[in-house]
Amino acid sequence: MAKKENKEMSFMDHLEDLRWLLVRSTLVVIGIACACYFIDDFIFDTIIFGPKDPSFITYRFFCEVTHYFGVDGTYACAQEFNFKIQNQEVSGQFSMYLWTLMTAGFIIGFPYILWEVWKFISPALYEKERKMAGSFIIVSSFLFFIGVLFGYYVVAPLSINFFATFNVSKQVENLFTIDSYVSMIKMSIIASGLVFEMPIIVYFLAKVGLVTPEFLRKYRKVAIIIILILAAIVTPPDIPSQVIVSIPILILYEVSIFIAAIVVKNAKANEQSI
Repeated sequence: MAKKENKEMSFMDHLEDLRWLLVRSTLVVIGIACACYFIDDFIFDTIIFGPKDPSFITYRFFCEVTHYFGVDGTYACAQEFNFKIQNQEVSGQFSMYLWTLMTAGFIIGFPYILWEVWKFISPALYEKERKMAGSFIIVSSFLFFIGVLFGYYVVAPLSINFFATFNVSKQVENLFTIDSYVSMIKMSIIASGLVFEMPIIVYFLAKVGLVTPEFLRKYRKVAIIIILILAAIVTPPDIPSQVIVSIPILILYEVSIFIAAIVVKNAKANEQSI
């Protein structure tokens, strides 16, 4: 049981700490969201609506790759996106505006949220492990931001490229609602950022004995199937996009096995030294 001021913490004490964790984290997210108001033009015109431009860096990169390997680049090289973004609700743009700023606040404030989470779980850790707060926040934040960039520069553009160019007939015009467009961007970014936290999650699961490297190796094939299904959900229904998204997740899974093995090895060493 964790201790607080040299006293055993009750269940209500844990709930109280959790409540304040949520309150402080929410206030920080709201504060950052308010600050993002001053750069809202950059957030929307450059970031949110950037992937709808055919000259976006991702499309140019994949176009050059296909040309380099001599592959037909018709799909990869976006020339023009035949779709328009529209608002169909009275408060649609305002609601989308607020939630987008809140999402920006969550992403930017993620390191602070990690710090709050670390303070909450640290009483249950050994003294040596508590000193790893800096490393935990840096590594976790790094993985999250890498995931965010992957979602923004890979997952979101692949989705937009597919759905913007797919058309059952020339008689049908694509009119995407602003809510569906922005939601797809936000989902791609947040989901990718959280998925990239897999090694950290496995680390703590291995610490409490819920996951072992043997378990992860045994169910590797099952994990691959789940990863492919996950990739199919967050990407367009085409094989190249699913493969591109699946590769880094599979790498993270293998890294997680390595991390779990280290945790188990260190736990056995500590038991032998006692």
